[in-house]
Amino acid sequence: MYDAVLAETITITGDGGDAVEAYLARPLDPGPRGGVVVIHHMPGYDAATKEITRRFAVLGFNACCPNLYHREAPGASPDDAAASARALGGVSDDRLVGDVAGAAAVLRGLTSANRKVGVIGYCSGGRQAFLAGCRLPLDAVVDCYGAFVATSTPPEAPFSRPAVIGLAAGLAGPVLGLFGAEDQHPSPAETAELERVLTELGTPHELHTYEGAGHAFFAVDRPSYRPEAAGDGWSRIADWFGRYLAA
Repeated sequence: MYDAVLAETITITGDGGDAVEAYLARPLDPGPRGGVVVIHHMPGYDAATKEITRRFAVLGFNACCPNLYHREAPGASPDDAAASARALGGVSDDRLVGDVAGAAAVLRGLTSANRKVGVIGYCSGGRQAFLAGCRLPLDAVVDCYGAFVATSTPPEAPFSRPAVIGLAAGLAGPVLGLFGAEDQHPSPAETAELERVLTELGTPHELHTYEGAGHAFFAVDRPSYRPEAAGDGWSRIADWFGRYLAA
C-alpha cells in the first residue's frame, strides 16, 4: 500500500474572510477519505499539535489545523502568540466557528475528499470542538477534556466564556468525549452533566473517563502524560472517525 503523506503550511480563508495560517496533512494516495479539523490547545499552534495533525494523515484522514492566534501575532512563537491572544481576551466563539468553517471548506475541496468532516480539540480546543459541532454541519465531534462545555468560566478566569451545552440540540454529528477522573476542568461532575444532556437529547455519544489521569493526558511532552489512557484514547478516536467519516 502506498503510504506517503504530505504535510505543509497553507493559508485558509477564516472568519470574516481573513487569511489565516493553517497546517494541512494528508495521505498522497487518491482516496476518497474523510477530513478532520484539529483545534489546538490553549498553549497554541505548536509542534505537538502539528504532530497530532500529521498522525491523522498516517491514520488515513486529511487533516487541517488552523492557527487560531494568527491574527494576534503572525509569525510569533506559539508561546508569544498564545500570550498575545490571552491578553486580548482570547478567541471569540464566533471567530472560532468561522475559522473552523474555513478549515472544513479546505478539507471538503481536496480532490481526495469524500466531503465528510469531523472536528477534534484538546483542552480549550475541546470546548471549541463541541461548539463548532453545535453550529456547523460536521459529521463527528471529539472532545478531549474540554473545559467549560457544561459550565461557564469562573470569575477568576483570564477571560469569560459561556457554557455551550445549551447549544447541544444543534449537533449534527455524534460526540466522543475523553476525560480524566482527576481533572478539575472539566470535573467529573461536568462530564456527568454532559452525559445527561446528550442522553436526554438522543444524541449518539460515547464518553470515557480514565482513572489515574488528569488534564492533558495525551500530551507526551508533559508530566501529565498517561500512556495507557492516551493509547486507549487514540484507538477510540481512530475508530470514531473511521465509523463516521467513511465514504
